[in-house]
Amino acid sequence: MSKEAVFTMKLESALRADFLAAAEATHRPASQILRDLMREFIQRQRETRQYDEFLRNKVEISRTSMHANLGCPNEEIEAAFKKRRNSVANDQI
Repeated sequence: MSKEAVFTMKLESALRADFLAAAEATHRPASQILRDLMREFIQRQRETRQYDEFLRNKVEISRTSMHANLGCPNEEIEAAFKKRRNSVANDQI
């Protein structure tokens, strides 16, 4: 991949010095480390957006189900799982 763009940023002198020292200690160019960090950040943001979209879709499906009276009230679910928990607890005794 050709490197045509220049990225300029302001930062504290101490941060710059510490970063350059850490990069030198790993025998890697600081620019390569920054490119890797940028790629990781982009990937994390992409995954976060995908997960958020997944959750939005699940919520919308649930809302549609509830509006169509296809769901169960929370009290029924809680009672059913309480019964299951008690059954499992009794089996372990």
